[in-house]
Amino acid sequence: MEKNHYDVMRRIILACMIGLPVLPFILALVIGYSYFTASIEDSTISSMKRIVGSHRHMIESFLRERRANLEFIHHSYTSEELSQPQKLHHIFNLLQKESNAFVDIGIFNEEGVHVAYHGPYKLTGKVYKEADWFTEVIKKGYYISDVFLGFRKVPHFIIAVAREEQGRKWVVRSTIDTYMFNNMVKKVRIGQTGEAYLLNAEGVFQTERRSGSSLMAKDSDYKKYHHAFNGTSSRDKVINSNESSPDASIRTFIETDAKGNEYLYATTWMKNKKWLLVVRQEKADAFNALSSAVSLIVLITICGGIIIVAVAFYLTDKIIDRMKKTDAEKSQLEDQLIRAHRLAELGQMSAGFAHEINNPLQIIKSEHSLIEMLLSDMKEEDHLKESESLTELNDSMDQIKLQIERCAKITQAILKFGRQNEVTIQEVDLRSFIPEITSMIAKKASVHGIDLKQDIAKDTPEIQGDPGQLQQVLLNLYNNALDAIVERHGAKHGKMIIKAEGNKNGKVEISVTDNGIGIDPEHQKNIFSPFFTTKTVGKGTGLGLSVCYGIIDNMGGTMKVSSQKDVGTTFTVSLPVG
Repeated sequence: MEKNHYDVMRRIILACMIGLPVLPFILALVIGYSYFTASIEDSTISSMKRIVGSHRHMIESFLRERRANLEFIHHSYTSEELSQPQKLHHIFNLLQKESNAFVDIGIFNEEGVHVAYHGPYKLTGKVYKEADWFTEVIKKGYYISDVFLGFRKVPHFIIAVAREEQGRKWVVRSTIDTYMFNNMVKKVRIGQTGEAYLLNAEGVFQTERRSGSSLMAKDSDYKKYHHAFNGTSSRDKVINSNESSPDASIRTFIETDAKGNEYLYATTWMKNKKWLLVVRQEKADAFNALSSAVSLIVLITICGGIIIVAVAFYLTDKIIDRMKKTDAEKSQLEDQLIRAHRLAELGQMSAGFAHEINNPLQIIKSEHSLIEMLLSDMKEEDHLKESESLTELNDSMDQIKLQIERCAKITQAILKFGRQNEVTIQEVDLRSFIPEITSMIAKKASVHGIDLKQDIAKDTPEIQGDPGQLQQVLLNLYNNALDAIVERHGAKHGKMIIKAEGNKNGKVEISVTDNGIGIDPEHQKNIFSPFFTTKTVGKGTGLGLSVCYGIIDNMGGTMKVSSQKDVGTTFTVSLPVG
């Protein structure tokens, strides 16, 4: 039943010590992870938006500059000058100095006839009146085409501007270096998997994708996230909702491509929603910091959990052990209190016995005195003559007297010990008091073969104290010394020395030295603690030295011990002079 009680307590304490720290620990981790995740995601998406915005600005600036170059030529030269091959060659060289992105240059009249051309292809005389780009440039004044094949059957795109001269419209067109433009768009580097590319409104690649694609091929994933391009995705994340902000037209979302890889996308329209700039990065790469943080959090959680559980088990075991020890001490205390109560009763009974024995002793003493008186009278009247029998009778009478006096001393000692609770402060002459107490254990020492010596200085001063309490202290020290000697030596080679003398500090020192078993060093600091004993169960209560220490302390003195294992022990009592 007792074991089951401790098991229940152990489970309760263990549950509390694990549960209480773990709950706030996990809560803190969850909240921290939530805020950290949001911060990392916002930071990553904001960074990608900045990159997309910057890249869009660079591409748009490039196209604007190329258009401006053509418009400058259109306004600087007449159509007649531009139609001259030599002049057109010179103008093309000027364009190449502005930007080597120009591949060729051509002049068209309003009928769409290629009037003049300088470049790597033979296009002079070709008619483009029905071409989409020609129709658009005539209508709007300028045009930037999608990538197309045309007469040259090579993917390319053109920039064209139109101007009216003497009632007739003329068009200047130049092809942009597709390879150069393609590299300019692709050069975005974000992490290990980040890439950028352009699509037109139908999802056709206008530039190549670094992870694999072909110009003028249809993006197989276009339909899957076309709604996200238009800002209608439920997974769309717009950090800045201010429509006037440069980032307002940039959409971010997470989608899975045809190969099953998750990507973080950032998209923005260009050319009045004719081209779509797409920047994407694998989700794992984009949120790599978050993955590292998750791994760290998991590691911290595991380590923290192990530490909490280990500490909980350790402390629980300590608490249960302490509870068992406390319960054992409580049980021992109850037994010791019972024994102490019995000893107190025995002391009272002993005092009663001493009173009862004292009365017959007084009668015997009186009868002894009467017999002595009668014998004396009979001797004077010569009724008794000296003889061997008379001598033996006198010796017997002397022995009776001696034993009566001895019994009287024993009963007086018992009565003194029985009245120890009645504290009476008086002068105590240690020169006679100590030998009197020593005589009470002299017979016991003799029986066990112990050499008992007393060294009481003749100038030992008197002290103020209660004789009964001082008797209790000395008897306890004597008995402890006798037990230690017998435990080590048995009935031979035992020695016990009792000393008393005054010192220069106005104190009287009483020492009891034995050559007994000694006290372990680790036990010496606890020797005066209540219920501490080095004796086996049933041989000591652990109260004697504690009580003695309290008595000496109340008398204004000190008590100390000096001991060495298997050498001996000395208890020294220091008391103020009376």
